[in-house]
Amino acid sequence: MDVYEAVASRRAVRGFTGRPVPRQTLERVLSAAARAPSGSNIQPWHTYVLTGAPLAELKKRAGERLASGDPWDEPEYEQYPPALKSPYRERRSAFGEQRYGALGIAREDLEARQRAASANWDCFGAPAALFCYIDREMGSPQWADVGMYLQTVMLLLRAEGLHSCPQMAWAKFRRTVAEILSPPDGLILFCGMSIGFEDVTVGDLRVARAPLGETVTFVDGR
Repeated sequence: MDVYEAVASRRAVRGFTGRPVPRQTLERVLSAAARAPSGSNIQPWHTYVLTGAPLAELKKRAGERLASGDPWDEPEYEQYPPALKSPYRERRSAFGEQRYGALGIAREDLEARQRAASANWDCFGAPAALFCYIDREMGSPQWADVGMYLQTVMLLLRAEGLHSCPQMAWAKFRRTVAEILSPPDGLILFCGMSIGFEDVTVGDLRVARAPLGETVTFVDGR
């Protein structure tokens, strides 16, 4: 699989089979992903990988929190600006309509939307999950480094025939994740990532991207 194919086929998959992901495959992917761009080679990512019994225990505890109505953990970073302006507001709204529309869930059916969202904390059935932390003293450039690292991981997973789903939703259950991982106090959980083989019986949602002219400006003297 070449790079263009990996980029084109990468998407947030929300349905995985239970087929195990070999440990050596994950090691190969994460070893190669360490070559992701990083300003002054700081490499600010701290990655934990869960499979087997530890992941099952995390899913169990997250499910218990959901069932009990336990409120989400207080945020440690702002996932979206509180007043998301145009055109970002419209893009986010369009995604929500496509996502829940594909599931046959009406916009006003909040209970059904919450049920669909709860699948995040079961990793959509994935047998492996990655949790990426960053030191709370790091600044915006280092957060950008983490994003480039995670994209590199996801593209390398495609090269291995695997799919993934990056999930900021896990930051809402960061305390539950910490119960399993025991990360140092100085780290912030940025996101989780479900990893596995796609369950092709689950609907495939491919969200359109903005036209090139909306996001790219060529300055070439023409």
